[in-house]
This record gives sequence, C-alpha cells and structure tokens, in this order.
Amino acid sequence: MTSEIPFELTVNDLKELRDGGSPHTLLDVREAQEVMVCRLDPCLHIPMSEIPASLDRLPDDRPIIVLCHHGMRSAQVVAWLRHNGIGSAINLKGGIDRWAKENDASMAIY
Repeated sequence: MTSEIPFELTVNDLKELRDGGSPHTLLDVREAQEVMVCRLDPCLHIPMSEIPASLDRLPDDRPIIVLCHHGMRSAQVVAWLRHNGIGSAINLKGGIDRWAKENDASMAIY
C-alpha cells in the first residue's frame, strides 16, 4: 500500500495483507446474528450502531479494515470514522459476501 490510505480495498487486497502478515485490524460492523452465520477471524466485532460509543476500542497504530455484508454499511462507517479523525479506516469493497465468493468457498453466505 502507498503512504496515502485508500478509502476502500478489494477482497484480493485484503487477502494479500493477511497472507503477508501486514498489521491491520478487521472491524466487522454487522449485527450479531449476521456474524453467527459467517465471520472472518480474527476480527473486532462492533455493530454499526455502537461505533460512536466504541471509538476507544479502535487501534490507532494500524489500518482498520471495515467490513459488513456487501460493503454499504461499512462504507458509511468508514466515512463517519474519517470525518471523526480516524484516517486509517478502509472499506472492504463487496464485504464478507465477496470475500466468501472469491477467497473462501467453504464460508457460508446469506
């Protein structure tokens, strides 16, 4: 990645980060019942509605890759986080659904 943090990355970019051992935090903003269907570990699970009250749980020393089902809620969270001073937030384009379809055929989809 370049020094400028992109707004979003693809599931293939995330796979490269994970495979390469690059420090990052996955932030899953889906609801608990969605996480029970499928999840990408390790991750920090904070539902979207709880993000404003949970800023102290977010790391400030690495990129925060935000994911949801298809990437729409996570894009809203990333925009909000960046507006509130957390410039290391990055949206996972296509969400966990695209991850499952492109990188993990064994993962449940919904």
